[in-house]
Amino acid sequence: MWAISRSVAVEALPASVSSTRSRRLAEVRIAIGSDHAGYELKEAVAPSLAAAGHELIDVGTDSTESVDYPDPAVRAARMVAEGAADRGVIVCGSGVGVAIVANKVDGVRAVNAHDAEEAEMSRRHNDANVLTLGGRRLDAEAADPIVETFLGTEFEGGRHARRVEKIAAVESGAELLENR
Repeated sequence: MWAISRSVAVEALPASVSSTRSRRLAEVRIAIGSDHAGYELKEAVAPSLAAAGHELIDVGTDSTESVDYPDPAVRAARMVAEGAADRGVIVCGSGVGVAIVANKVDGVRAVNAHDAEEAEMSRRHNDANVLTLGGRRLDAEAADPIVETFLGTEFEGGRHARRVEKIAAVESGAELLENR
């Protein structure tokens, strides 16, 4: 099984990016993690991420031995929220548990995307910064285009920026004013 170190940097950039997505100009620092149920998928997608030039920061786990999914999820989410990583990719059995945990961290907007279109729209409209996947639902062949799309799509801003700002306001306990 392919293993990644705690911090791996590779030089190449992704060659295939859909014309509907913006090209990444620099590598992305990715906090990548999983529980035991997501370990094999994490290990399967990591090589293509490293080969695409992304820096991978593995927050665990490192085997299929049972661990609690909140642990790697919160480690990855905090790295993204604190700026130590640009994006997060977290895998558990369904992707749901790690999404719930990641979304408890202020500044994180995690999406459990099931296909490339969901990944793209989560980036374009919601500025999602953490992608969660289901290791018992997807194989690497299905997951790779979801991850590639998530990492290769830029936030549109505009009216969507106002909405993301409202999400941040909710995190800080502010009351929202409709249509502002």
